[in-house]
Amino acid sequence: MISTEERQRCIEACMECVVACNNCYVSCLGEEHVDMMRECIRLDRECADICQLAIKAMSSNSPYMKQICELCAQICEDCAQECGKHQHDHCQRCAEACRHCAEACRSMVA
Repeated sequence: MISTEERQRCIEACMECVVACNNCYVSCLGEEHVDMMRECIRLDRECADICQLAIKAMSSNSPYMKQICELCAQICEDCAQECGKHQHDHCQRCAEACRHCAEACRSMVA
């Protein structure tokens, strides 16, 4: 059984990840070599979208919450790996938020 506190921690981690991914996405679009940031931008969008879905699933106690959180953790890990390749501050902050969110989501499905 998932505690209310554990669910709230995961929702908060997802919200922080959405903000970091959106910031990274917008910042990447302003980088000088935006073509090199394509995969980072794509994953930022994917990650923000799945985090928002996970928030909704957890908030409504969806019967699919665990599956959504599992997928969210995977996409967050992929986004963290991609963002981690870039030295921009926004990418590094995003990678950290994604790693934290992936951990929180994994705890929801454990």
